[in-house]
Amino acid sequence: MTAVLFDFSGTLFRIESTASWLRAVLDDADITLPEPELLQAAKALEAAGALPGGANPAQLPEELAQVWRIRDQSAELHRTAYTGLSRQVALPDPGLHDALYDRHKTPAAWTPYPDAAEVLHALRERGVGVGVVSNIGWDLRPVFREHGLDRYVDVYVLSYEHGIQKPDPRLFAVACEALGVDPRQTLMVGDDRRADGGAAALGCRVHLVDHLPAAERPDGLRPVLELAD
Repeated sequence: MTAVLFDFSGTLFRIESTASWLRAVLDDADITLPEPELLQAAKALEAAGALPGGANPAQLPEELAQVWRIRDQSAELHRTAYTGLSRQVALPDPGLHDALYDRHKTPAAWTPYPDAAEVLHALRERGVGVGVVSNIGWDLRPVFREHGLDRYVDVYVLSYEHGIQKPDPRLFAVACEALGVDPRQTLMVGDDRRADGGAAALGCRVHLVDHLPAAERPDGLRPVLELAD
């Protein structure tokens, strides 16, 4: 393999828990909720699928179905989809819904998987090109910079910047072209069989990892080093 493409959320990084997400925003707004109420609201937000990178909606509201399907094609669609889901849950202040969305875009909301730096560093040492191909509605580069992983990434291909979302093979093709590599000598690593599996249409090899909390997946990326030989 001459290059490895990685998904972002659930692959290299994990979003914070819904309770941590809500607690951080309440703290910033100087709003205090009794712990049982906070946990109840967090549970409702999780069921609603309001946290990007978290659980999918347990039941998608009909009025959001269309925007949800194409949410990663622009920044506006992404915000509309997720704040729409958040607003299914009553919170102490209506402004908290936008604040929650803004919080998830901050580096503090994300944790690299324990072996991410090790694996990316090893690929760099071998001269293997690295790209990040993500369905997303905002610029994740600051997350990589803040956590010290930007130095290992050669190319970022983000759906909202191209108006194309995985599994459309055109998004993977953009990454391969930017890296100057043959898709048939490229490995795509992700946690979504449908979305990340779209790279197979170009001839890329696809490797799936488990979408788990960071503490529960300490070495899920290490097999990539053998596959990339």
